[in-house]
Amino acid sequence: MELGLIGLGKMGGNMRERIRRAGHTVIGYDRNPDLADAASLQELVTKLQGPRVVWVMVPAGAATQATVEELAELLSPGDVVVDGGNSRWTDDIAHAELLAAKGIGFVDCGVSGGVWGLENGYALMYGGGAEHVLKVQPIFDALKPEGEFGSVHAGKVGAGHFAKMVHNGIEYAMMQAFAEGWELLEASDAVTDVREVFRSWQEGTVIKSWLLDLAVRALDGDEHLDKLRGYAQDSGEGRWTVEAAIDHAVPLPAITASLFARFASRQDDSPQMKMIAALRNQFGGHAVESK
Repeated sequence: MELGLIGLGKMGGNMRERIRRAGHTVIGYDRNPDLADAASLQELVTKLQGPRVVWVMVPAGAATQATVEELAELLSPGDVVVDGGNSRWTDDIAHAELLAAKGIGFVDCGVSGGVWGLENGYALMYGGGAEHVLKVQPIFDALKPEGEFGSVHAGKVGAGHFAKMVHNGIEYAMMQAFAEGWELLEASDAVTDVREVFRSWQEGTVIKSWLLDLAVRALDGDEHLDKLRGYAQDSGEGRWTVEAAIDHAVPLPAITASLFARFASRQDDSPQMKMIAALRNQFGGHAVESK
């Protein structure tokens, strides 16, 4: 299968490689010409045989909006656009309507896996009409982890990004719990090796997880996280999760508190936020602030 892929950064570049390893043809475009296979979106579209599938992996908001609008003018009826970035689910509905007016299908896809996805595969949550999902299915199969699980047709347009938004909200709360536990252990005079306590939890406990493994990995590189400033950014999806909870009258005390804790990190050098920053760097390659 042929795929056009727009955006070849940390995620997009690795996704291109994994899809190619599965035997598919990927024609990529990026503003950085050293990464691109095509010099422009128009050239990318021209190189693909119809019906085309074009996957967008650019920052949410204005960049995604501009890309979808340009593709609406370049693509043909029967083609499909996939938004695999971190767009807000309400934006998906508007993008689907814009493209549908031109006879072009739309699928939104939440992608999780970070910098580890190339080797481990990406968890995929996608939304859209069954006929449009079917055209993209070989790419979903190439990107997902090996085995039975790791991808889901979550529902109609917007469902993929809504599911990914909730996933990230849960991630916020889980990271906050690890960070709070780590700070309490560090504050104790009785516990003399916090890193090894974390390591001991990796087997035989109900909290063993990939996040715990990444916490141990971070502590192996900087045992007390002394090199980090206690500051953690938020990607926006935590905020959207809390806003959606308000809209649906669903109580989210843990997720909401974890979001507010990140805001607090911008006022003080928070020890907890050192762990949050370290975890974000480990799983997603997100930037950290050094002292």
